Amino acid sequence: MQVPKNLPMTTSIRPESVPEIESNSQITTPAEEPAGAMTFFEHLSELRKRIIYSLYAIGAGALVGVYFSKYFIGWINRPVLKALADAHLDPKLIYTHPAGGLNLVITVGVYLGIALASPVVLYQIWLFVAPALYKHERGAITGFLLSTVFLFLSGILFGYFITLPYILHFMVNPGPLFNLGHDVTPMISVNEYFDLILLMLLSIGLMFELPVLIFFLSLFGIVTPKFLWKNFRYAILIISLGAAIAAPPDALSMLIFMAPMVGLYFVGIAVSAVVTRRRERRLAGPAEAR
Repeated sequence: MQVPKNLPMTTSIRPESVPEIESNSQITTPAEEPAGAMTFFEHLSELRKRIIYSLYAIGAGALVGVYFSKYFIGWINRPVLKALADAHLDPKLIYTHPAGGLNLVITVGVYLGIALASPVVLYQIWLFVAPALYKHERGAITGFLLSTVFLFLSGILFGYFITLPYILHFMVNPGPLFNLGHDVTPMISVNEYFDLILLMLLSIGLMFELPVLIFFLSLFGIVTPKFLWKNFRYAILIISLGAAIAAPPDALSMLIFMAPMVGLYFVGIAVSAVVTRRRERRLAGPAEAR
């Protein structure tokens, strides 16, 4: 049998090449991914480390605070001594317990230690929380911490330099309506005075966190800028009642106390507007994608 020399050529049917699957080594984590996941025991170990570092910082700050506490006590006592001198009274404070002076020095030192160590403590909290956050969340948390500390310190400074002198002046010399007569002389305990000042300054500092409170309420959709503006008159009423309770019962003191709170309320409306706009934009994105 003779095989022909020139066979007809046929196009061979070759299977189409299947695209190769990218190897896992080429798959990169998006920039917005968190830094990584840890096991439960790794979280506990990390939390333990951050707590220990924070306690070290507070202990070191307390040692420094005890050393400088006498200077801080003199600074705290200055408003009430001035109020006593203005009322033509003996500008002195007393303590009624044998260990009252020592307790005050240690207490003030511990509070100063916490204040001095607060940047380190906040940084340790940040190191513990940051790995679980996205990049945009880290920026939001940083701004939140900075604004919270700034508002709180602003409230304490406002309370000490503006509100406190008026309140102490009224307490020491309340006028003829509340005057108990010349037979009753105030002998103010330095320990009780410090407890009162601490409560007052912390309360005013927390009241200055009003924009932060509005931020959270707006973040969860509980309040909106329209709602805050519509109920502005009721907010003024609540602020007036708070000023009447916290400030001495005279018009000037109430206005001095009300002015920053009204300003912070307007700041809260602006914050709510920004948060609400971003929230609506974020919710509208998936709806448009459908």
